[in-house]
Amino acid sequence: QVQVVESGGGLVQPGGSLRLSCAASGHTFGSYAMGWFRQAPGKEREFVSGISSSGSSKFYANSVKDRFTISRDSANNSVYLQMNNLKPEDTAAYYCVAGSSVGELDHDGSWGQGTQVTVSS
Repeated sequence: QVQVVESGGGLVQPGGSLRLSCAASGHTFGSYAMGWFRQAPGKEREFVSGISSSGSSKFYANSVKDRFTISRDSANNSVYLQMNNLKPEDTAAYYCVAGSSVGELDHDGSWGQGTQVTVSS
């Protein structure tokens, strides 16, 4: 089963940018849909963005559309989340997940340990 490890979180001021990375193990990275979820303290986990196994389809939560961009690099078995114009409400632990399809990530995915993003002045 694929394993994923996130990196790139940190503290950033409102309006700033961060790029999250997710490295996946194994030789079958290209067969997995990938995605990002987040969970803020006291709130439920929510979908942020997903990308199909081919990279041809990308999906975003309305709250991050036009600010976040997901991409994948098969040569490096990695997926990225470029986050621009960050807002305090983006503060959360961000989790990378690999699964059979974007729609099933929350059900059958392999999850990383998470990386914290804090947006504050």
